[in-house]
Amino acid sequence: MAVMDSIIQKAKANKKRIVLPEGSEARTLKAAERVIKEGIADVVLLGKEEEIKEKAKGLDIAKAEIIDPEKSPLLQKYVEEYYNLRKNKGVTEEQAYQIMKDPMYYGCMMVKLDDVDGMVSGAIHATADVFRPAFQIVKTAPNVKVVSSAFIMEVPNCIYGSNGVFIFADCAINPNPNEEELAAIAIASAHTAKVLAGIEPRIAMLSFSTKGSANHELVDKVKNATKIAKELAPDLLIDGELQLDAAIVKEVGELKAPGSPVAGNANVLIFPDLQAGNIGYKLVQRLAKANAIGPISQGLAKPINDLSRGCSVEDIVNVIAITCVQAQGVQK
Repeated sequence: MAVMDSIIQKAKANKKRIVLPEGSEARTLKAAERVIKEGIADVVLLGKEEEIKEKAKGLDIAKAEIIDPEKSPLLQKYVEEYYNLRKNKGVTEEQAYQIMKDPMYYGCMMVKLDDVDGMVSGAIHATADVFRPAFQIVKTAPNVKVVSSAFIMEVPNCIYGSNGVFIFADCAINPNPNEEELAAIAIASAHTAKVLAGIEPRIAMLSFSTKGSANHELVDKVKNATKIAKELAPDLLIDGELQLDAAIVKEVGELKAPGSPVAGNANVLIFPDLQAGNIGYKLVQRLAKANAIGPISQGLAKPINDLSRGCSVEDIVNVIAITCVQAQGVQK
């Protein structure tokens, strides 16, 4: 796990403060203990203090800060902030007060107001429950049209990509992105490649066609997305539409897309929709025994990451480290 080892070292080198709204969840508490012990991050646990301490018996979480949103001296400040953000949507002050007692919303407000650097949740909450408050409170980064997800794929004994390292996107959030959204996903994935995977992005916009070999509206979407991405980020190496073999196999790339700056050398693969992306990463993970690191959220103004409800303690530790490194690149 060379990439993950590197991410953890980066996190330790510039330690950040991460809030965990599921503060009494067993795996989360074990992960918090490891994160504190290994010096990866400072941890804030949300929930009822008595319940957290009861669930944490036998664990050393003495250095974690525990906050009960309902008793927090910052609750009223957060309520006022949320009310101002959402009053034009019909939210009343009383509704804002009730909403901000929810640890998911409280945690997002901590991120919004820089009381923490990032948030990790989802061990016992659905993805929608994690991102709904994130969209309402933290919102997208400037000039970003859509929040998306990426996986860092480490493929053993692989000559393709960057020594077997790839970014796959979007594999978890957007079912059918339009042209502008697909372009935004490509640009966000380039940032993930640089910041987290430590690779210089060479981005392939994937399709079942290479450079006009097929005519279809689905191909047109990828062509147009490629054009938009190039206009928005002219400094990036990006090309499309490319079939997968043309994107990563040098000989095929030279044959099907001669002169392309990406074909045959791509390390960032942008799938045209969620079906393709989700199937693609799972195929590589299972058949090639690849390490799939993620899903990693992209496009939010500040880092908030979602866990699988089937996550392990190690998964939570890794996502906390990823969130820390993402936070290192956020301008405040």
